Amino acid sequence: MSPQANLEPTDVFVAKTLQLYDTIQVRHGLMLVGPAGGGKTETYRMLRNALTSLQNKGYYKVNTHIINPKSVTMGQLYGMFNEASREWMDGVLAFTVRKCCSDRTNQRHWIMFDGPVDALWIENMNTVLDDNKKLCLNSGQILTLTPYMTMMFEV
Repeated sequence: MSPQANLEPTDVFVAKTLQLYDTIQVRHGLMLVGPAGGGKTETYRMLRNALTSLQNKGYYKVNTHIINPKSVTMGQLYGMFNEASREWMDGVLAFTVRKCCSDRTNQRHWIMFDGPVDALWIENMNTVLDDNKKLCLNSGQILTLTPYMTMMFEV
């Protein structure tokens, strides 16, 4: 635990951080659940900071991309056709996934969905969260997640 974080390394917090690390090693999609103020955000932040600080020891830099899916419309999240120009415009998620997919380094990318899960927008995540690891856009484009990407849902 870094002194800059001003956190106490309790056994429960350390155990939760290690559980998150173990889960990330075997899953590309996961959900952080628990009560408000239960330490979900600090758990992933501590793990991100710890892994990033160990870059010179063979670990990797972790980049987090935080999206609140309920703060935007479905078109703004996934992308939509502009009726006036007849051109496709990437949404926040499509832009973020495309940017992460184009990274050819071994840096990790954690895309964090921070907010309540809604049946409408989560339905479009089916192919991303199954073994296909593909985000299918309404434009017909398919973005395949790299092995260095993880989708996290913090509800």
